[in-house]
Amino acid sequence: MAEYKTDIEIARAAVKKPIYEIGDRLGIPAAQLSPYGHDKAKISAEFTTAQAGKPDGKLILVTAINPTPAGEGKTTTTVGLGDGLNRIGKKAVICVREPSLGPCFGVKGGAAGGGYAQVVPMEDINLHFTGDFHAITAAHNLLSAMIDNHIYWGNALDIDVRRVTWRRVMDMNDRALREIVASLGGISNGFPRESGFDITVASEVMAILCLASDLQDLEERLGNIIIGYRFDKTAVFARDLKADGAMAVLLKDAMQPNLVQTLENNPALVHGGPFANIAHGCNSVIATRTALKLADYVVTEAGFGADLGAEKFFDIKCRKAGLKPDAAVIVATVRALKMNGGVGKGDLGREDVGAVTRGCSNLGRHVANVRKFGVPVVVAINHFVSDTDAEVQAVKAYVAHLGAEAIVCRHWAEGSVGIEELAWKVVEMAESGDARFAPIYPDAMPLIEKIEEVAAQIYHASEVSVPKTVRDQLKVWEEQGYGHLPVCIAKTQYSFSTDPNLRGAPEGHVVSVREVRLSAGAGFVVVITGEIMTMPGLPKSPAAERIHLNEEGAIEGLF
Repeated sequence: MAEYKTDIEIARAAVKKPIYEIGDRLGIPAAQLSPYGHDKAKISAEFTTAQAGKPDGKLILVTAINPTPAGEGKTTTTVGLGDGLNRIGKKAVICVREPSLGPCFGVKGGAAGGGYAQVVPMEDINLHFTGDFHAITAAHNLLSAMIDNHIYWGNALDIDVRRVTWRRVMDMNDRALREIVASLGGISNGFPRESGFDITVASEVMAILCLASDLQDLEERLGNIIIGYRFDKTAVFARDLKADGAMAVLLKDAMQPNLVQTLENNPALVHGGPFANIAHGCNSVIATRTALKLADYVVTEAGFGADLGAEKFFDIKCRKAGLKPDAAVIVATVRALKMNGGVGKGDLGREDVGAVTRGCSNLGRHVANVRKFGVPVVVAINHFVSDTDAEVQAVKAYVAHLGAEAIVCRHWAEGSVGIEELAWKVVEMAESGDARFAPIYPDAMPLIEKIEEVAAQIYHASEVSVPKTVRDQLKVWEEQGYGHLPVCIAKTQYSFSTDPNLRGAPEGHVVSVREVRLSAGAGFVVVITGEIMTMPGLPKSPAAERIHLNEEGAIEGLF
């Protein structure tokens, strides 16, 4: 059997070009790049603003079936497709999110692609990168500090400390911080109150950075953040605390998209990183818009399965930014389809055509869902060496029955040459003009009905269970002028339902809403369902236990 290099070994052997050369391919002058070393740089606000009048390229979304421990390779396929489009002579740019440190040291590992379809420098991207997440964390916690400071010095805004909704954040999985009591230790430390931490990628500041169009829009959105309520139950905004200006200052550089390259020296913008199960799961609007002005094709991804990432990409990002996707790719693996068909992880190496066919119900649901948004779809079978011809043919036959096409992709092992067929198919779909994109619900629909629409149309639930307190809260927000906002449903990524163990394509289940949070700055209502957590915990054996520096000072064990 052939010996395969690890992702980090492949990335470390990459022959990278100076970042100025990558920028030059896109027409970005060296003076408009702020380099972070030789292989990554930020694109200036001046340059991105100057591109506004140029025509847009074609926008391609890469999404996937529901994730399993077997892995789907969505980011790997996104990177591979970008390389493949460049290989067949198209000017293409990849737009992906920045990874969070929490999952890197927890379960998921890195998120810069894999095999011979990666963005580099992989170690930097997966760790501190250009400091964007640290800036977001600092801006968020500055507001937290200013809230408690205002209360300490007399509380002129009459903030009800029982109704402070703004928590703190850190970019690490730490279950011990989910619920805390702050300001203990006596009079000099303030007034004790219950609070807690979320992970940085769940911060509204992260969502705001990813949805803001420029620095002025960023500061306005930051000012619109609701931090809590007064004793008369009226909202208190970040601008009331005069925090928005300083927060924008901390985020000034973080707003600039990051330019890096793939292993094949093609350009990639890696910027922003909201989770898709607890946030909207897409890279920044400013990076996507910039890429669309610089390339004929822009390949972007949306986190986790299409029920989360793609729905939020369409209903939140595209709606808010005025984007119109031209085609969508749904990534599936034979291994993951087997798991959806009832096979345990330890038995995935054995041929089981029946399990593949059963598991295809999950894939079929996602294909149908994406089509509801008016976007043409192709399925990418991310190939593993254990896949048999019979299993691959079963997937192809199932997808053909749906009136779509499934294409085997070998980009992980072969790079761009292994994904040419998919690249040509994407070009065919994007150039056909068949896309008729539209969100699945209108702005004017009441908030509760928006939740029910997503649950019925995308999750195939028979009922949404919403406590009276939540329904009353939604009505209050509608009365306050927030009824036009889209909903961002926080749900397990492992199932169409709110039960992570219910695989395949379940029907008739109940979606239980636990609480709702108004993200007035970001411009959506967060709907928390089931047991989803906005601060994850580390597993029994976290990835951090296997990450270390070797004798040469190089990183080992990172993905």
